[in-house]
Amino acid sequence: MHPTLIGFVVLACTFGGVLLGMRLRLALPDHHLSSEARDTIKLGIGLVATVTALVLGLLTASAKGTYDALDATIKHSAAGLLSLDRTLARYGPETAGIRESLKKAVTQRVRVIWHMDRPGNPQADPAAAAHGVEVLATEIHRLVPKTDEQRALRIRALAFSETLLDARWGIVAAQATSVPYAFLAMLVLWLTVTFTTFGVLAPRNPTIVCVLFVCALSVAGAIFLVLEMDSPFDGLITVSPGPMTYALEHMNK
Repeated sequence: MHPTLIGFVVLACTFGGVLLGMRLRLALPDHHLSSEARDTIKLGIGLVATVTALVLGLLTASAKGTYDALDATIKHSAAGLLSLDRTLARYGPETAGIRESLKKAVTQRVRVIWHMDRPGNPQADPAAAAHGVEVLATEIHRLVPKTDEQRALRIRALAFSETLLDARWGIVAAQATSVPYAFLAMLVLWLTVTFTTFGVLAPRNPTIVCVLFVCALSVAGAIFLVLEMDSPFDGLITVSPGPMTYALEHMNK
């Protein structure tokens, strides 16, 4: 589901509905657009417009909430990676290999999530990157502490690694769209009906056509923004990889 393409489809449907409504106005008998008929049409389309606005508002709030939650997860994961790396460093030199592998796994994970690898790269697989982190967690389990301090650090490292594993699957799952096609199609249908009615009731002159075009463009832009936030690792509105890249720069030092 490409947000730009969907946005243009919504613009075409809504403004096309305006033009269709203006043509219908010329074809309809005069008594179909009497004052009583207009009042009834306005009441009916007002209900549709209200429901559409309510659904679009809820969809926007949901997409924004998901986007903000994912952004917070990314920042929390970056902080957890730094804490895990420093905990392993305090454990002793025997964790040098684990720390190096951890940095490589996170680097690959960042490249996969933010699509920095070329299309078709066999390594660009979120599941493969996730498996690498699981292997490192197993290696931490296999550490044999010799002092009480190392035992405490091992427990702490295990806690950090399990937290990061949980966050990892949440990030991978967030790459799938959460807006059903049927839901989106129904929303576009409601908008098309609303704008068609606007075309039927509105006088036919350039000013009205321009105003309704701007309205259609605004609605299409709103749906575009919702779909952009629903794809937080693609497009114009993306979750920043800054926290992760910062963590990578300070890991294994």
